[in-house]
Amino acid sequence: MDCLRVTTEEELQRAFSVRKEVFVEEQQVPLDLEMDEYDVSVDACRHFIAEADGRTVGASRWKEYEPGTAKLQRIAVLKSYRGTGVGRLLVQTMEKDAAAQGYRKAVLDAQVSAEEFYKKLGYVTESTETFLDAGIPHVRMSKAL
Repeated sequence: MDCLRVTTEEELQRAFSVRKEVFVEEQQVPLDLEMDEYDVSVDACRHFIAEADGRTVGASRWKEYEPGTAKLQRIAVLKSYRGTGVGRLLVQTMEKDAAAQGYRKAVLDAQVSAEEFYKKLGYVTESTETFLDAGIPHVRMSKAL
């Protein structure tokens, strides 16, 4: 299994394919909510893909949230690869990349169903109440990098 930063349009399209399968098809998030201005190019933010068995099985991205803080987003793993370490690899790769760029903290909005996963990676829940994002309950979480 490998995780790499997206640098080509072809890799970006593979990331979108995973995200569309997970968020749009599986979770019924409208496409116009899933795709945004940070998806217009490989340079709009820092996109990543995870590969295993010769195929792209995960995708994620991060962007600056505020000075010194990176926001991890759109972390998606194909259903058949969940529980195999792909999500952990994506998160850890983004954390290392953000730290190398000088960021000291990471935040993310986790689906409530994934909150325990992020806690195992060292994230702490910040929000006192859940909130809806694309109709799905979420919590804000953070971690020092």
